[in-house]
Amino acid sequence: MKFLIRSFFRTLRVVLGPVMLLKERLTRPAGLVRALAAQDIIDKQCESLVLYHYKTCPFCMKVRQEMRRLSLPIQRIDAQPEGSDREALRQGGGLAKVPCLRIKDDAGNSQWLYDSDKIVAYLRGRFPASSVAA
Repeated sequence: MKFLIRSFFRTLRVVLGPVMLLKERLTRPAGLVRALAAQDIIDKQCESLVLYHYKTCPFCMKVRQEMRRLSLPIQRIDAQPEGSDREALRQGGGLAKVPCLRIKDDAGNSQWLYDSDKIVAYLRGRFPASSVAA
């Protein structure tokens, strides 16, 4: 029974995945335009962030759209295939669940933030749109 359920969802993902990716591409928000110095500061801050995601996960798409809207060059790692990236997510955050934002502080300690709503709220709080040059 478990095999049938997994096969069903795998087939569903294969069929709907390209449609979801096309929708994400077509509805891509325009990025914020900041002063060059302000964007350089944000680019530097984003070096401490990594988003673990699946390409066709709707919750991951929500986070990626917000990253585009806020013009945040956050590194993205596809954790869907089994391998070292997925294992790093499992070991670091405790779960192989996406989306997950790894936040590394100046001391090198990592905080793992799960849940798309929490990640979006964190990004909006840390990188407010009010700092945009008009």
